[in-house]
Amino acid sequence: MSIQLVHIGFGNIVAMNRVIAIVPPHSLPVKRMVRQMKDTGLMIDMTSGRKVKAVIFTDDGHVVLAALTPLTIAGRLATEQEAAGSAAEK
Repeated sequence: MSIQLVHIGFGNIVAMNRVIAIVPPHSLPVKRMVRQMKDTGLMIDMTSGRKVKAVIFTDDGHVVLAALTPLTIAGRLATEQEAAGSAAEK
């Protein structure tokens, strides 16, 4: 299994094969989860002081805060998967 690394802004990179979900931070359940993870030490803030636009849940219980929208992150993942697929064909 290869590791897919995706740039999520401001020099921060996430291993996408560990990601369960990427969601916007606006709903109360997501806000509660982020607050709870911050208290337990499982939150990773990768916003570089910017506004949180995406919350990334990983398979090991960590929560990653990102300054890019979920659609932008998903688009970058799709672009990298296409690039990897075309490189594998050569």
